[in-house]
Amino acid sequence: MPPSAGAGQPERPQALSRRGALSAALALGLLGAAASAADDPLPVTEVAPGIFVFHGAHEEATAANLGAIANLGFVVGGAAVAVIDTGGSAAEGRRLLAAVRRQTTLPVRYAIDTHFHPDHVLGNAAFAGPDTTIVGHANLPRGLDARADTYLDGLRGALGDTAAGTTIVEPTLLVRDRLSLDLGGRTLELKAWPPAHTDADLTVLDGSTGTLFAGDLVFLQRVPAIDGSLRGWLDVIAGLRREAGIRQVVPGHGPASAPWPDALGDEERYLRLILDETRAALAAGRSLDQAVATVGRSERGRWLLFDDYNDRNVATAYTELEWE
Repeated sequence: MPPSAGAGQPERPQALSRRGALSAALALGLLGAAASAADDPLPVTEVAPGIFVFHGAHEEATAANLGAIANLGFVVGGAAVAVIDTGGSAAEGRRLLAAVRRQTTLPVRYAIDTHFHPDHVLGNAAFAGPDTTIVGHANLPRGLDARADTYLDGLRGALGDTAAGTTIVEPTLLVRDRLSLDLGGRTLELKAWPPAHTDADLTVLDGSTGTLFAGDLVFLQRVPAIDGSLRGWLDVIAGLRREAGIRQVVPGHGPASAPWPDALGDEERYLRLILDETRAALAAGRSLDQAVATVGRSERGRWLLFDDYNDRNVATAYTELEWE
């Protein structure tokens, strides 16, 4: 039996051939497993009669998770289905559609975008077609247009080949204030909000069960991310508290359903702290870098992904508040 190649000794051609074959087989196996996973329906939980929610991972988008980092859902009416947020890639959108089909054969009449962030809207491609109307805040197309190239480039960098098929699909039914959608014996109430998490936030309330799909106006466990207006977000939280008929909330990130209005408490505390401490930093004449290094630090142990987002939140708050 020939000696095996060791340190400082070149590998024999047959050894290279066997290793190449093994690597190719392994790669094909991994690709096959990934493709199989991409075809599986998303696991969903029925949080109220006819309301199903997928719980997104507290991670950044990767090829392993297909960008499935946000909560998504769908509501089954007597005649049709509405999907609320479609996911972070076309592949995730297809898995969401497969989850719908596991529950019902009714048509998906609406796909509703709660805002323009990629983990919520890049699955629209899986629902695009003449039978499904994409719905969003009146400001959503503008916000999505401004970020489209960045979102798609970022997705391709994060997901690689599994980003294939993901395109920007904008809503065609725009909400400027309120809109009711009839699913057949079941009505969804949509409300467009002033700038808060973004400047295109939309909520969806199922009147039958009092379930609110809040999008990223509500974060649980994962630290909130400010991409609109800090002061506006606190005003919107106050407005949400005044809304009638809400019994539970599906946040954009966090447990799939949560009691109302208790779910607002941690987020409101964090945002209020950022507001107060940033104002104090400005009053003390601290620079942006000094504020970023100090503001909000007492919240660090309370939130997942804190180190990924708090600095940016403080910078956004500083820019907004320095001209008060």
